[in-house]
Amino acid sequence: MSSPVLVLGLGVTGRAVAAALVARGGEVLPVDDRPGEAARACSDRLGLDLVEAPVPAAWPGLVAGCTEVVVSPGIPDGHPVFAAAASAEVPILDESDLAGRWDARPRCAVTGTNGKTTVVTLIVEMLEQSGCRAAPVGNTETPLVAAIDDAETGVFVVEASSFRLGHARHFSASPAAWLNFAPDHLDIHADLAAYEEAKSRIWDGVDGPADAVANLADPVVVAHAPAGATGFGTSDATCRIEGGNLVHGDEVIMDVASMPRSLPHDLANAQAAVAVALRIGAEADGCAATLSGFTGLAHRMALVAEIDGIRFVDDSKATTPHATLTALAGLPGSVLIAGGRNKGLDLGVLGEARPRCVVAIGEAAGEIAEAFGENVPLVVADSMDAAVRVARQRASGGGTVLLSPGCTSFDWYDSYAERGRDFARAVADLGAPG
Repeated sequence: MSSPVLVLGLGVTGRAVAAALVARGGEVLPVDDRPGEAARACSDRLGLDLVEAPVPAAWPGLVAGCTEVVVSPGIPDGHPVFAAAASAEVPILDESDLAGRWDARPRCAVTGTNGKTTVVTLIVEMLEQSGCRAAPVGNTETPLVAAIDDAETGVFVVEASSFRLGHARHFSASPAAWLNFAPDHLDIHADLAAYEEAKSRIWDGVDGPADAVANLADPVVVAHAPAGATGFGTSDATCRIEGGNLVHGDEVIMDVASMPRSLPHDLANAQAAVAVALRIGAEADGCAATLSGFTGLAHRMALVAEIDGIRFVDDSKATTPHATLTALAGLPGSVLIAGGRNKGLDLGVLGEARPRCVVAIGEAAGEIAEAFGENVPLVVADSMDAAVRVARQRASGGGTVLLSPGCTSFDWYDSYAERGRDFARAVADLGAPG
């Protein structure tokens, strides 16, 4: 019998990895620190013996009998599996390592603290508009090891989180874009330097410097960009805004006035998407068609309703202070609803902004209040309904109520999407009769 591959964490990715290994005749040892019904059901279906919640002292023995360890996204840097694997000289892998072993079709990738999903979505559509079938994979609903089963896909567009990049043995995707950098996921990474190092691996596998697509307006990204990288985000970059147009090299892609989404962060996302898409085979017309029809993704600066001249905007996906500051830069003077569960980040930077008023919610309400101090009127609300009612009162006379929490949703909700939907429900209730 061959030695097994240890798969740690049977979430969406881990289950896909285990199934892919079994389908290819591999031996699998599934391990989960907090297994749920889905993990147990997957193990039963594949005929595997799930190891549940092993104590730290058990890890050297578990790892020693394995050829490789595939670590699921979100496993903390301090997990005992890493020390055990290093001691036993057993390689740690990400699912992308396995996919690269099994499939040689083109891949491009996108990382960044904010904007990954939007840019991946744009690139996929740009390729589709250009006649190339593409699939969003990685930090999406479809892991790469599952997506490669579709023989019709021509290009895989990988949403590469720091978790995936940090655990990959050799991350390989070309071209690859790094959108921006701000503190995040310090509840998972050992420190900010470890988070930055993980992000910087986005360019480990590019075919050449020009396939490294870099935001030249971000000093951290620039510090890691290779000489000859394809830049965006500044007036002298390869992909830029010039004379009211989105330009790539010497070619005008489209005029900004024709884009439904044209706030500063929207334009940065559009430039990054065009720079990647053109390098992997999209046509300029396909890029323009995509941007002219793109109205945004759910829970990302999405207009929910307008009531009595007040616009209600759902930016529940903003789970970092950096994302909230970006939203406020696009919608200055908003009444901000912020808070939730802090994931180890410095919320004090929010004090740089000057919204019209702040409504603080959730576990981090006190930290939100401390961040703004006496500089901005602030109210604490104990529910989303209360937050929306207060925000409407403070925005009376016209303006914007912006849900951009700067924190995760896991105090009151199971996901940022659930939080966004509850915000929309509370807004709808404002206009309900009775």
